[in-house]
Amino acid sequence: MRRSRFDIRAQPGFGFITLFTFFALYLPIAALVIYSFNGAESLSRWGGFSTRWFAAAWQNDAVQDAAIRSLVIATWAALIATVAATMAALATTRTRPYRGLTFKYALINQPLMVPEIVTAVALLIVFSRVKVWTGYSGLGYLIAAHTAFCIPFAYLPIRARLESMDLTLERAAADLYASSWQAFRYVTLPLLRPAIIAGFMLAFVISLDDVVITEFVKSGGQDTLPTYMLGQLRRETSPEINAIATVFLALSTALVVIFFFINRKKQ
Repeated sequence: MRRSRFDIRAQPGFGFITLFTFFALYLPIAALVIYSFNGAESLSRWGGFSTRWFAAAWQNDAVQDAAIRSLVIATWAALIATVAATMAALATTRTRPYRGLTFKYALINQPLMVPEIVTAVALLIVFSRVKVWTGYSGLGYLIAAHTAFCIPFAYLPIRARLESMDLTLERAAADLYASSWQAFRYVTLPLLRPAIIAGFMLAFVISLDDVVITEFVKSGGQDTLPTYMLGQLRRETSPEINAIATVFLALSTALVVIFFFINRKKQ
């Protein structure tokens, strides 16, 4: 007798579990987006369709300052983290296996394994001493903290791309007397560019969304948009927070769509 092929989609209850999972994930997000257009002052009462809270958030100086600060920190942190992650990925893949390589891999990914609160407290202790020694209290601490936390997020897609790349073209470049820099610039980098863009976007979103590390490291008057929203929720709940969160969601979705089209064009 011919053995039937196993298909998990044909198992009893699979469709229900799938639908339940999608509802559990996206129903709260849908409610957030819908109520961001709520014209009422209350979060629980529908007062008609309105964009008043988007206009209120746009005209709020505190929101503007926090948004600009978040974008500046996320851009610098993602840029530095991506460069560092690219160098680390090259160093851990374009070499022969040796004792300690696995330890280095684990060390790079340490922020992913350690609870974020532990990293935040450790950075707070270190930066508090540096502030005393230097007297500097600018955004450099937040950029450094976000960079350290974002490196493994940028490292993973870049390393995965390097491990799956065929070495034939790089070896051919070396056979044609290309230097290491020329082989990297004209062969490895173009093939690696989609992964670098993916790592940058992932690090950017992680930095833009971070609350715990920012809350511990920031100085007075250095609120980012997530910490500003957290502070407002502690004081009063306003539909303006829904509007800001919807903009956050739209920005994240736009980044994913842009990366999809860039990656599709490269392929």
